[in-house]
This record gives sequence, structure tokens and C-alpha cells, in this order.
Amino acid sequence: MTDQSRNALERLAANKHERLNARLKSRYNRERRFRAYGIASIALGLTFLAILLTTIFSQGLSAFWTTYVKLDVTYTPEVLYIDDATDESQLRLADYDGVIRQALSERFPEASGRQTMRNLTGMVSTSAGYRLRNRLMENPDLLGETETLWFLADDDVDLLMNGIIDRNLPESERRVNDQELEWIDSLVSSDQIERRFNTTFFTNGDSRDPETAGILGAAMGSFYTLIVTLALSFPIGVAAAIYLEEFAPKNRLTEIIEVNINNLAAVPSIVFGLLGLAVFINFFGLPRSAPIVGGLVLTLMTLPTIIISARASIKAVPPSIREAAMGLGASKMQVTLHHVLPLALPGMLTGTIIGMAQALGETAPLLMIGMVAFIVDIPGGFTDPATVLPVQVYLWSDSPERAFIAKTSAAIMVLLAFLAVMNLLAVFLRKKFERRW
Repeated sequence: MTDQSRNALERLAANKHERLNARLKSRYNRERRFRAYGIASIALGLTFLAILLTTIFSQGLSAFWTTYVKLDVTYTPEVLYIDDATDESQLRLADYDGVIRQALSERFPEASGRQTMRNLTGMVSTSAGYRLRNRLMENPDLLGETETLWFLADDDVDLLMNGIIDRNLPESERRVNDQELEWIDSLVSSDQIERRFNTTFFTNGDSRDPETAGILGAAMGSFYTLIVTLALSFPIGVAAAIYLEEFAPKNRLTEIIEVNINNLAAVPSIVFGLLGLAVFINFFGLPRSAPIVGGLVLTLMTLPTIIISARASIKAVPPSIREAAMGLGASKMQVTLHHVLPLALPGMLTGTIIGMAQALGETAPLLMIGMVAFIVDIPGGFTDPATVLPVQVYLWSDSPERAFIAKTSAAIMVLLAFLAVMNLLAVFLRKKFERRW
């Protein structure tokens, strides 16, 4: 080989090596860019999640604390218009708001005029009169006596104490005027106003007044609705999965059923609400805004999820388990119930819990069946009018009262806590009972 040929081959090899290095460098650069894009996407998602949670928590924490005002109230018969303490109708219809006005007038004797007295009385929640009525009906001997009680403050006073209303703004831009600021400062200086943990948020139902509104009614509605959903969806879903996976013949009919189950898992939830409205309410005549109807609708929505997860759990059981059981003389039913089902049950429970968590957060299908109604009373059964936590959040978010902003965020925090607990339970069950074959 001549020197010229050798040099040509060396140049060719060098060029080839350079091209190879260039391609490798380009590939490594693409991999680094892809990795950077992935990290940036995760960081962006976590940033938005942090912003969302920070906003919810910063707005909702104040709802877990509320303001109380201490007053010396006298159950004056002339003010209450009661002449017979044994007459229950008189006790029920007495002017308890007049007693509150009297207590406030004694505390602030300088207040005069109709508008001034209206502003003064408005510092205390409208629930104060109902509390006095309950106390006097429980103990009629209080008539004519004086006692010191703590009453819920009005929502505007609570917003001021929370710092949400800026007292440094001009009076025309505040919901609390200068005169009310003086009264509040006087109560603060005499230790007649204080902040307490808001137990009413967890023990009351819904209310038009933000300071007395609570989530117990919605929480009980969610509880009854999920009980119906679990009682129907779990056994039906597991039975359907067992039949399709273990007993159903492999033909065109079962293929159509399997395809439809997979498609139903992707159907928008509001479609199930329309189905529930047409079938359960209009056709069967079940009561609107009742947990039993909500549970039936959510059962239809969660069944595909439970069936798919249950079938995946059954498929994960090794065929050797079935073959060993049948080799020892077990029937097909015994193999399924005594061997396959116990081994697949942890995965089934995990899928069921995830489906129930999805049902807990649903709003659209329940709006279609009337569970958006304003319900004050706590539901006591599956047929009582009720709402659920997601719908309660929707109702409060649409309220014009500023204090409901904190209530909305606090209800979201409670809902997120329930969802987190259910998902953690699913993870725990999967880790504890999962078997690797």
C-alpha cells in the first residue's frame, strides 16, 4: 500500500471518527435536553401545586378560628314579652333579640339612634337569639335572672379580628365603620372579645350566615352516599370481574362487554348524572337530593374502575396456583373462592379505595340529581335531603359574602385530607398485602 493510499485511509477513518463523535455528542445533548425538560416539567408542576396549596391554606386557616363576644344578658320578662314561664309557646316566640339589644345598650350606653343601634346589634351573630331561646326553654328558672355568656360575633367583626379587613383603609372602603371600630377596641381592652377554635365549623350544617355555617351536614351526606356506593359497587364489581376472568367463555359477546367496560371508565361523570336523573328519579321516582340516589349514580361511575382493577388483580395470580388446586381435586368454584380471590383481594381493595376516593371528589353527577340544594338540617338517613362536601364547596364559592372565601378553602382542606387518607390507605394495603411471584 502506497503512502498516498495509507493517508487517504487515515483521513477517511478520521472523518468517520469525527462524524461518529459528532453524532454521539448530538445524542448526548438530546438526552440532556430531554432530561432537563422532564425536570423542568416536574418542577413547574410542583410549583403550581405549591402555589395552589399555599393559597388554599393561607385563605382557609382563619376559618378554623372564630370570634366570640362576652355579654351580660338579663332575661327581663317585659323585654321578652313573657308573663308565664311555664307556657312553652311564649318561651318559643319571645323577643330574644331584644335581650341582646338590651345587653349591648347597657355595655355601650352612649349608643343612640335607630341606625346606630342596628349597627351595634349587628356586631353579634344572629344565632345569639336562638341560643338564648334554647337556654331559657331548657331552664325556665332563668327568667328575670342575669348571666354572662359568650356569643358568636358577626362575620365582619371576625374578618376584622383576622386582619382580613384592613382597619387603616378609609371608612368608605371598609365594611366596619369607625364607630364599630371603637366598640370593638373597647371590647378588646376589657377582655370581652376573644378568638377560639371554631367548633361550629365541624358541628353545624349549612347557613346563610358565614359565622354559623359548618360542614357537618355535607360530611354526613358524603358519608351516607359513599356507604351506598361501597355497598353496591364493591360486590357487583368483584363478582363481574371474577365471572369475566374465570368463568365467562371467550366469545364475541364477552369481548363486547369488556370493550364497553373499558369505554365506560372514560365517560364524563356528568353523563352518569344525566342517567341517574332519567332512570332513578324520573322513572323510579326516588327522592331528589337524597344520598341513596347519589350513591346509585356514583356506583355506576365507579363500577368500571373497580371491575378493571379487580380483573388486573385476578390476572396477576399465577396459573400455577390454579393448576395446583385443581390437581388436588378442587372444583373451579373452589379454586376461585378459596385460592384466587384471597390472593387477588388486596389489589381489589386498592382499586376500590381509589374508586371511592374519586367518587368522594365528584360534583357534576350529583348536581344533576339535585344535591345542590341549600340544606340546613343534618341528614339522618339515606333518604333525607342532603348535599356532599364537593357540592358544599361549590355553593360557598358562589356566595357573595366575603367570609365564605375562608369557609370554602377550609372545606377544601377537609376534603383534601379525606382524599389523602383514602389514597394513603390504598398504598398501605398494596404494600402490606402485595405478593411478588
